[in-house]
Amino acid sequence: MSSVLLLSLLLSVIPQAELVPEKPKSSALNQLTKLLLCKYNCGIRPVQNWTKPTTVYIDLIIQSVLDVDGKTQKVTTSIWYRQIWNDEFLVWDPEEFDGITEISLSSDAIWVPDVIISEFVDVGKSPVIPYVYVNCTGTVKNYKPIHVVSACHLEIYAFPFDKQNCTLTFRSWLHSVNEVDLALWRPAEEIANDTREFMNDGEWELLSVPSHYWILNLEDRDYAQIQFNVLIRRRPLLYVVSLLIPSIFLMVVDVTSFYLPPNSGTRITFKTSILLGYTVIRVNLMDEIPATAIKTPLIGVFFAVCMALLVLSLAMSIFVVKLLNYSEKEVKDMSIFACLLDKYSSMDQSFIERAFTSLKILGDMEQSGEPDLFSLTEVSNNDSPLEKILQEVMSLRLYLQEEDNEDSSQSYWVELCLKVDKLLFSVYLLLVFIYLMTLLLHWGDWSSA
Repeated sequence: MSSVLLLSLLLSVIPQAELVPEKPKSSALNQLTKLLLCKYNCGIRPVQNWTKPTTVYIDLIIQSVLDVDGKTQKVTTSIWYRQIWNDEFLVWDPEEFDGITEISLSSDAIWVPDVIISEFVDVGKSPVIPYVYVNCTGTVKNYKPIHVVSACHLEIYAFPFDKQNCTLTFRSWLHSVNEVDLALWRPAEEIANDTREFMNDGEWELLSVPSHYWILNLEDRDYAQIQFNVLIRRRPLLYVVSLLIPSIFLMVVDVTSFYLPPNSGTRITFKTSILLGYTVIRVNLMDEIPATAIKTPLIGVFFAVCMALLVLSLAMSIFVVKLLNYSEKEVKDMSIFACLLDKYSSMDQSFIERAFTSLKILGDMEQSGEPDLFSLTEVSNNDSPLEKILQEVMSLRLYLQEEDNEDSSQSYWVELCLKVDKLLFSVYLLLVFIYLMTLLLHWGDWSSA
């Protein structure tokens, strides 16, 4: 009972004001937001004097180059973009609102400059940032990441040793320079050399981002523009390893295949296998080479000429093998002993036919009045074994003479074909050397430009 009386006594002593809950301090933020936006018109440029232009400061940081499409002439770039301008209608005294110096407002509730990228061609996968920061002096900061899909004049002739210069031009779409002017938030030198946020492990290397301000005149109206030149360079190591080195290896193997004997029959098969392998490699790597409707990359010309050289090498080998495998009659027609070999070269004549030929020769010698052979013939007519021996000797002499003539003619022809093969090999080497030197000079000029 005493405890109840004590509790009632304490409640009567404590003032009633202390039992009322304190208002949250966030109400100051609500009051400030309502104060700023209650009479705000987001469709009116935020200046007290309409003749005064609104200066929009622009800052740009390149984060990465996501894609370069040579066929459609488009480049996808990830950037961190900042807009800063002054809104004269968003000003307050921090002391009146619990020291609040900066708040976030919806970007749809206030005036936002209509600054666009002129080269913009497609909607990128940019995250939506619905808020902007506003401080007590009226400075509005609009920070957002953007995936820019922009048109770019790509020079892929020197691929994979190419450099690209893609522009990002910022300007107001509707307001002239008398209404909305543009300026850089940071010095141009600092922006140009700022590569600290760039993802430098990809295919492209960021060289610099120079910028300049200029006025564009359209329909008697001047528009302020700031153009950023994104200078990037491709890292060629991947393409050198996957495209150039295999092609060079196959060309070296094709050159060394000339040292195979042309009459062995394996050279044609070997060169055909090289040409087939090169065709397979070329088809599999077709997607890695950029293409445009106007120009062909130099590496495409390289592949085409390499294939043409392989076909030329195969044609040279076929020509030499064809020369080496002429028919017996064709070779004899080309020799100085054509008549003699054509008369005595038949390997299918019977022994009796050669004997009759020998007797005919002996008969001619008899009519010419040679006594020794005539007397020998007389003896042979009376002596059958001697006649037989004489026929065998004459046939053997004619056969040996025929073989000697065939061997000398064939050796001469083989030597001539080998000389032709060496000459064609020298011409082929000269063509390959001239082509490679021209290619290296072209790539060197483009890479050093």
